[in-house]
Formats: sequence, structure tokens, C-alpha cells
Amino acid sequence: MPYRPEDLELDEGYWRALLEEVEKLPIPPTRSPSHQSVLQASAHSTPSQETQRPAGQHASVASESAQTWAALQEAMAHNTPLEVEVTGCNRGGLIVHYQGLRGFVPSSHLEAMSPDMDEPTRRAALASHIGRHLNVRVIELDPELNRVVFSERTRPSEAESAPPEIPLILREIRSGETRRGVVTNLTAFGAFVDLGGYEGLVHVSELSWSRVNHPRDILHIGQEVNVYVMSVSPEEGRIALSLKRAKANPWETIEQRYHVGQIVHGTVTNVVQFGAFVKVENDLEGLVHISEMAEGNFMHPRNIVNEGDRVIARVIAVDSQQRRLALSMRGVFADRQAEGENSK
Repeated sequence: MPYRPEDLELDEGYWRALLEEVEKLPIPPTRSPSHQSVLQASAHSTPSQETQRPAGQHASVASESAQTWAALQEAMAHNTPLEVEVTGCNRGGLIVHYQGLRGFVPSSHLEAMSPDMDEPTRRAALASHIGRHLNVRVIELDPELNRVVFSERTRPSEAESAPPEIPLILREIRSGETRRGVVTNLTAFGAFVDLGGYEGLVHVSELSWSRVNHPRDILHIGQEVNVYVMSVSPEEGRIALSLKRAKANPWETIEQRYHVGQIVHGTVTNVVQFGAFVKVENDLEGLVHISEMAEGNFMHPRNIVNEGDRVIARVIAVDSQQRRLALSMRGVFADRQAEGENSK
């Protein structure tokens, strides 16, 4: 199976982030204390109140919790359906409760949800589940992280549950190769590239040798690119790609092309509190620190430059090991004017 955005989101802790972003979470009806209610009670209780709680009550709550986790483990092992109550929702799915424990059902695992829904329809469909009971199965469980993920999908048939055949490209492609592909999708965490019927992912950190705010800043859907194959996992159906490794690393030879005192022309790509980044060539940026921007006092670098401005700067430090190109704009324009006048 090719990379899917929902897979990556779960890989990067998306489930935990969703639980922290509850947008519609009504107070559930009276029941045994849930994990959330226990957390809230702990947050508002004083140490003396905690120490006054009977030891037997601690043991009772711990025993009930252990039994619930054991029941979930068994249900997951045997693919047994369970009934949960929907108590809230957010952009990623439903918040549910099972015997005092809180869990999550991703929207992609709800039978009533369709990937073709627009955002308002999707949110309304999720909200309509609140207060209902669902028959679900456990698909992910981690008692140490207090994490349980459910799915409303029905149990697959034997044919569906059989291991899928590994696509030919996953059997042929090798790490270290350079391949030609087409950009098919751009997300905050990277770009998907079709290598001929199968997609690989270029993580945002592998797009360029210089800083990239978002993949759309340097790529567009439908663009043909050369990519370097970093790793292949046929079993997981994943290909990790790199755009920057498919071309020479400009930092390796920077000291051959730039030296202290050299005048360079560039374009401001980003302005931050401590200075401005200036692109002097493809995949290579230098930094003009705020102290090297202009003479006199000013509140912010944006008082001097903005993104897209063409500037002239002087190289004041080059370090290939630290990937550092330090620039200065102080007095450069005046110096260039003086040079021009002297040459007349």
C-alpha cells in the first residue's frame, strides 16, 4: 500500500495531538470515573486531599483499570466487537469511552464517513455521532501511554485479510538509486512523488540543502523531479526519497566559491527577529545577522528588508562544516557607489 497521509499522521503522534484538541466534548453521563475525570480531579485536588484518600480506594481503581485493559487486550487478540459511547469529536475523528477509559476512532475508520466529503459536511457528520453507541474493534493498544484506538470497520474476509502482493516496483527499486518521478501531492511534512504507479515520500527535511518553509515554496503538483532513493520497505509498502541528495551538496565546495570580503548578490527569502536569510544560489542561503544589516538603530529587520528584496552583501564568514555563510550589508552599498565613482 502506498503512503497515506493518515498513516503518517499517526506515525508522528497525531493520535495524541487529536486527543488534546477536543472541540466538542460534552460532559458524559454519570459513570465510573474516566481517565479524563481522574486527571481533572487530580489537577484540582490538594496534596492533603490526595493523602486522605483511603488506600483501598486506590487499589480498587487500579484493579478495575487493569481488568479493563486486560479485556481490551483480549478483544484485540480475538477481534471481538465492543460497544463504546461517543462523547466528543474533533477534526480527526471521535472521542469515545469504554468502561471508564477514553479512546479514539479515526474518521477514516468510520463507516459513515467518506473521503469525498467537504470540510463542513465532514465536521457535521462527526458531530452527529455524539451521544451514540458504536460497535467497534480494537486496532491499537498501549496501556503505558493510556492509548486505545478503535475501528468501526467490519472484520475483513479471508481474501481481504490475505497479505497483498508486493508491487513490482517495490521489488525492483534499490536504496542509492536516482529515479525520475512526478510530484502528486504536497503537505506540510513533505511531498509525494509517483515513481511509475507507486508513490514515495520526500520528507520536508530532504527537499533542499537550504531551509524550506513548505514544499509548495519549491515544488508544484505535476512537476517532474529527480529523486534519490534513501530506503525501501516492501513489507510496509514505503519508499523514502530525497530531492536534495539527487544533486550535489553545495556546502561541500562552498569554500572554493566564496571567501571573506567577496561581494554577492542575492534575494531575501525569510526575515526573522535575529536577521534575514539571503539566497545567493540554488540550495544555498546565507544569513545577515541583525547587527550586520545597517548602520544605526532600528526595531526589526523588516525595517530594512522584506522577503523578495534583491540585496548586495559582503561575505564575512564561511564554514563548510557548520554549513554557515555569514553576510553583512553594512556599508556595502556606499562602498559600491564609491568604487563606481572612483572608476569614472
